[in-house]
Amino acid sequence: MQAKDDALPETWSERIRAFASGPKSIGFFLFLLIAVTVIPAIGVSVVLLQRNNEAQREVVTTLAEAMAGSIAEAVDRELSGMATTLRVLSTTPSLSSGDMKDFYDRARLALAGSGSYLRVLDDNFRPLMNTGVPYGEPLGPIKEPETVKAALEGGVTRTSGVFLGSLDGKWSFKVVKPYFPENGSPLLLVMTRNADSLIDVLSQQMLRGGWNASVVDKKNIVVASSLMSSDVGEPFFLDLEGTGIYHEAEPTEDREGGTYTTIVDESGVSGWKAVVWASTATIEEPMRHSLRMLLAGGLLVIAIGAFAAWLLGRQIAGPVRRLARDARRLGAGEPVHAIEYPIAEVATVSTALAEAALDREQAENEIRLLMREVAHRSKNQLTVVSSMAKQTARSSRTFAGFQDAFQKRLYGLARSTDLLIAGGAAGVELRELLAAQVDPFRPDSAERFKMSGPKFRLANQPAQTIGLAVHELATNASKYGAFSSDTGSLDISWKTKDEMFTLTWREFVAKGRRRNARRRGFGTEIIERMVGGTLDAEISRVYHRDGLECVFKIPVDRLVPDFQKKAIREDAAG
Repeated sequence: MQAKDDALPETWSERIRAFASGPKSIGFFLFLLIAVTVIPAIGVSVVLLQRNNEAQREVVTTLAEAMAGSIAEAVDRELSGMATTLRVLSTTPSLSSGDMKDFYDRARLALAGSGSYLRVLDDNFRPLMNTGVPYGEPLGPIKEPETVKAALEGGVTRTSGVFLGSLDGKWSFKVVKPYFPENGSPLLLVMTRNADSLIDVLSQQMLRGGWNASVVDKKNIVVASSLMSSDVGEPFFLDLEGTGIYHEAEPTEDREGGTYTTIVDESGVSGWKAVVWASTATIEEPMRHSLRMLLAGGLLVIAIGAFAAWLLGRQIAGPVRRLARDARRLGAGEPVHAIEYPIAEVATVSTALAEAALDREQAENEIRLLMREVAHRSKNQLTVVSSMAKQTARSSRTFAGFQDAFQKRLYGLARSTDLLIAGGAAGVELRELLAAQVDPFRPDSAERFKMSGPKFRLANQPAQTIGLAVHELATNASKYGAFSSDTGSLDISWKTKDEMFTLTWREFVAKGRRRNARRRGFGTEIIERMVGGTLDAEISRVYHRDGLECVFKIPVDRLVPDFQKKAIREDAAG
């Protein structure tokens, strides 16, 4: 028995030596062929998939960052629009005169269909009117008074967090603007809007692949959410730290388990945060799926045999090399085109690379277009400001006079710019432009300033030029003309006839004094060079005994936006 046990190791060693030195079975060689062919291919595919996943994740992260920024900008536009509306309403004469009934009617008409309502509070936060209820009804106390108090103490417009509205019982937010009349105690204009209105901002974003978006206020309370509307008014389930960063955060309330990837961008107007978030497991699932498919394919190749390994090796090697080349081209910023591979997984990755390259090219084109537009507008603004500075310096005798005149002209340019930004490509309404430039100089009496004429929309560049000219005329009227005394008045009228636009500026004074027509100041340069030269205007100025009359005759084609020019040409052709 002992001899038999001693012979056993010798028998196994002889078998191993015989197997290593003797001929091998075809199965062994097939196994080696599969191992040599498949294992490196699987390894290369894993590396390529890992690199592709990193590239895809960077692209998705970049898109998510852009999406968060876009949401923050959209929220800023909504809140800035509300602030602009409050600023316009604060210039209503009936507000400064204390006629709350007239102001109520005007404000209710202005806010009709906007989903907002306006309250006016005194300096003790007592409500004076509310467009959400009929005028004269008893009004309850204001909710979330901290924002109202901060706006009054700081003297600037403030945005509140989300709160439960008292009128409709819905979650709402408000924008508060303090108003300081020349006579009397300060007032507070409070515009309230339902938080549901911000859902449209989130729905416009292309959220897919498990990504969601939310807007939270300064106290980390949800204002709007693309996932569940019931989250509004509740604390956001993630503990956000920092803004504009890419990080993983443990949820404060475990919804799905694991961690979440978040992109945060902060609103510059309100301090709210736009959060784009997704489960980390959801983001990494495509990579896990690709790895599982790759391993399954490797096992299948191993099971098939030598011939299938050789055939599939030829089918895989070429596409993988081309896929790696496409991945390098994508990393280098070169165009990538999708190729119809015989392997579905490789074709899917190729299509994804091509789509990523196309998305990046489109994004870069859009960025370049926006940068050119910003540069163009900035150059135009700098040219106007440079001309204003030169002409103001030329007509000013002291630095204090230059500073005062130049600052007022900059304010006039800023008011025109606000209207240009609000109008966008559609242009600026003439009546709004004239009112914005004359209102800082006009007296309180509405009878002393009148405007008459049809609706007329100006393109952006002509609106800026005419706004500067009107600012100069209004400045002169306040110094020497209609607004320099207690009895003068101003009448602005316009009309269009035979494709010519005529604007008449007529001042009436009780005792007119003849101005020095030979003196050429900045206003003269504005009128003659910018209006006359740039817009091909015919300008006539007559100093009547009872005041100045200035008439501008300008071709309509030099004033209207491009889309309106097209409509005019089509009407003429029809």
